[in-house]
Amino acid sequence: MTPLTPHLESQYLKVLGLAGFASMAAMRIGDPMLVVLSEEFQVSTGDASAVVSVYAVVYGFSQLLYGPLGDRFGKLRVVSWAVLACALFSAITCMSANLPMLVIMRGFMGMAGAGIIPLAMAWVGDQVPYERRQETLAKIMSATVIGMMSGLWFGGFAADALGWRSAFVVLSVLFSVAAAMLWRLLRRHPLASACDAPGLWASLRTTGQLLGMPRVRWVLSVTASEGALVFGSMAFMPTHLHQHYGLSVVAAGSVMMLYGVGGLFYSQMARRWLAWLGERGLVRTGAGLIVSGFLLLAWGSAAWQGMLACTLTGLGFYMLHNTLQVQATQMAPAARGTAVTLFASSLFFGQSTGVLLMAQSVDMGWLAYAFTAAAVCVIALGAVVYRLVGRH
Repeated sequence: MTPLTPHLESQYLKVLGLAGFASMAAMRIGDPMLVVLSEEFQVSTGDASAVVSVYAVVYGFSQLLYGPLGDRFGKLRVVSWAVLACALFSAITCMSANLPMLVIMRGFMGMAGAGIIPLAMAWVGDQVPYERRQETLAKIMSATVIGMMSGLWFGGFAADALGWRSAFVVLSVLFSVAAAMLWRLLRRHPLASACDAPGLWASLRTTGQLLGMPRVRWVLSVTASEGALVFGSMAFMPTHLHQHYGLSVVAAGSVMMLYGVGGLFYSQMARRWLAWLGERGLVRTGAGLIVSGFLLLAWGSAAWQGMLACTLTGLGFYMLHNTLQVQATQMAPAARGTAVTLFASSLFFGQSTGVLLMAQSVDMGWLAYAFTAAAVCVIALGAVVYRLVGRH
């Protein structure tokens, strides 16, 4: 593959950053809405959490399709169609008349959104040498972190002040702009086609071959565990801040932005963090910060403690997750699109499992105990990832 010029690489990264921003905002925008949705549709908060879990489940399953498609037809070409589909489904979501329709449309949004961030990561793996890859992935992560922060805040603000439907109108506009920019860039600077890649059936067989590799199974297993423990818990952080700390829906969403601030702080200093701590040091420090954040969130009582807990958890998660992202881009270079989308699939299968488990605890008032249990499990997860990263 012919390397891109620095200027063209920068242009593609900016457009992918915008698409990733919108994608992550769409993923997290429902978290602070759960209390409002439960009241509007007269269901429990646990039942309303289906708008979060269905997105994660469908997102995860769809990865199994997008990986082969990206390898076959070109990763960014597939991304462009996925972004356009997100714009369409976001527009339809805002017209949902009841909770079942909203859940179904969130599923379609998850199916479309699944083709954006993982294929962007795989494209970086194709274009960027390993020694620059963690830093470059961190740049895309900056956009996705800001998207997550914006989704958490705007989801709460829209639900409390404008009506939750307005949030999906704004998302549709964002996706439309990103799709137009990416199509324009691909038309002006077309990339080499992936038409010489294996056919779809051969790509699906490649998925089975990858799953037969011990290292791939280890990376996917720890990634699924990470998704269940951290992303599953994160979906109910705004609810806990609202119920336990007495914050309004808007305030809870605003405090959750600090989760993203922690991740943004890491992404802006990724090169320095890596130089100071090394990959294994990032794993150890990240796991420790997540544990501290979960325990403080569970048992704190003052608003500043909830704020500090969200910041620590975000910083720790992105230290750990960025290290796993790099491992994912390198575990099968010959089929990187398929490998990275398997990685993303595992993450969101884990998230959906975590959300389902946490949903049981929220209706029984056991969220503090659930966060504590997650903290204990993160200790074990950190130990496993620490050993895994050391085996290149």
